[in-house]
Amino acid sequence: MKLLRRQFLQLAGAVAAAPAFPQFASALDYPTRPVRIIAGFAAGGGVDITARLIGQWLYERLGQSFVTENRPGAGGNIGTEAVVSSAPDGHTLLLATVPNAVNASLYEKLNFNFIRDIAPVAGIIRVPMVILLNPSVPASTVPELFKMMAGVNLVHVPYRGQGPALTDLLGGEVQVLFATAPGTTDYISTGRLRALAVTSAARAEVLPELKTVADFVPGYEASQWYGLGAPKNTPAEIVDKLNREINAAIADPGMKARLAAIGGEPLPGSPAEFGKLIAEETEKWGSVVRAAGIEPE
Repeated sequence: MKLLRRQFLQLAGAVAAAPAFPQFASALDYPTRPVRIIAGFAAGGGVDITARLIGQWLYERLGQSFVTENRPGAGGNIGTEAVVSSAPDGHTLLLATVPNAVNASLYEKLNFNFIRDIAPVAGIIRVPMVILLNPSVPASTVPELFKMMAGVNLVHVPYRGQGPALTDLLGGEVQVLFATAPGTTDYISTGRLRALAVTSAARAEVLPELKTVADFVPGYEASQWYGLGAPKNTPAEIVDKLNREINAAIADPGMKARLAAIGGEPLPGSPAEFGKLIAEETEKWGSVVRAAGIEPE
């Protein structure tokens, strides 16, 4: 009887422990198939460029393809919801960015809660935004632009990403664009677009000749950041593995140079530190949305 009881307890213990072992093994072997990095905006902008750069690094380090999948629409919400509803196994990731923090307050009814439903993995870079003009606009400084805009009714034109917006700016369909630095520097250097200033607190290394908006509007600062998120309940071992690889990427001289070429300043840190940044940005932009009475279009 004692022998049967001992065998039963051993069997019960093995059954209870069984679910833990596959999860641990999958974390050690991760990734076991190609990984999707969902970019919530169209190709050609900073989100897309950053996703492809970090995806190439992860492919070289982890031995599986990290494929960027553009899911534009609703200010990034369509792509975010696709990640939220995916299996929490690390094979679907989100290229998280500032609009995710803004949308938490901008949209009253979302099918997800960004902070609750997306697990922070790692920050990648922070980049400045640039005020860009079609060359047909005669302003060459921020004060000149503000003077021209006095009494002018500006119309906000929503786009599914920076790539299509740049196309229309180049074609003269729109005249002014607040754009992230990635994907814009060639147009600026060749004179196809005119840059007036960067929105970061300090001058940008990638565009050192440009003044900051704060030089004309004291205290003004706005920048874009990019990082990776995963569905909630993704195993901590997988999150930590990705975090280590991304921190290695942004510390690598070659990758740092590639990121610097698009205006990127590294955002190293733990998943918890990236989560803290997301929470702070969500609160910051929530205050702006409420104070200005901004509504989605």
